[in-house]
Amino acid sequence: MSSVDIAVACVLLAAATVIFIFSVRPDPSDSAPHRTRLDQLMERRDAIYENLRDLRFEYRAGKFSEADYEETKQALDIEAARVLAEMDQLTGSTPTPATRQAATERRHS
Repeated sequence: MSSVDIAVACVLLAAATVIFIFSVRPDPSDSAPHRTRLDQLMERRDAIYENLRDLRFEYRAGKFSEADYEETKQALDIEAARVLAEMDQLTGSTPTPATRQAATERRHS
């Protein structure tokens, strides 16, 4: 191998490296701000409310017995109250009686 062949190989390797580096596109999630705890709680609250709407619809459609409906609804209501209580704590809002009760129950469980 001559020195010209080595020089050409080095130039080709350098060109390939530069092309590779500049052709990589950053993922949009890399520049997105990280979710705060409040964002996570708001997302969870919205999911719980959607689950409650779906539960009500499916109960009316006859997919759940009344006992199953009440049990599931109660569990979702408690979870919603806990999420709202935690949101109140993070934002410094005055909690409602329901969210205060949920926060108290959470500490005892």
